[in-house]
Amino acid sequence: LIGGLLGLLSGYFRNWIGQVLSTLFDILLAIPALVLAMALVAVLKGDPSDTEAFHLSPILILIIALGIVSIPLLARITRANTMAWSQREFVTAARAQGASDWRILFREILPNVLPAMVYIALLGMAIAVVAEGSLAILGASVVPPTPTWGVMIVEGKVDMEEAPFIMFIPIVVVFLTVMS
Repeated sequence: LIGGLLGLLSGYFRNWIGQVLSTLFDILLAIPALVLAMALVAVLKGDPSDTEAFHLSPILILIIALGIVSIPLLARITRANTMAWSQREFVTAARAQGASDWRILFREILPNVLPAMVYIALLGMAIAVVAEGSLAILGASVVPPTPTWGVMIVEGKVDMEEAPFIMFIPIVVVFLTVMS
């Protein structure tokens, strides 16, 4: 939702707001997603020895990190589609009839941009599944009693000799999920 809304705004309003948002998207896309997610997890976790500080739950930290990593991809695609659709004749006609910018944005452009946003959001979910598994392997995911596929893979590494299926079943499920 955040990436789509920011992409709509930066694609429709081509003033300094659009330029700032576009530059922010470019900066976030220039940083590798896994490195950015690990940095966000490290910053949000804070110092565990500081008992006075406010600490977020590990699941919330993971949600925030993966959410921030997925925003620029959706925003960039939405921005490009918004820029293309905002130049169409029906938008010019709506403007000539006196429609406000917000009405044009949400009633004329959004329904046309929405299919591309949904496709990219589905791709973003696959990226989030892989990113969570990667963060778990690197030790930056949720705490091990919480079940995630990444944590299951990490826990299965220790029993690789006796029971390799403990690690390979979550790997196959992650693969099938991403492929679907």
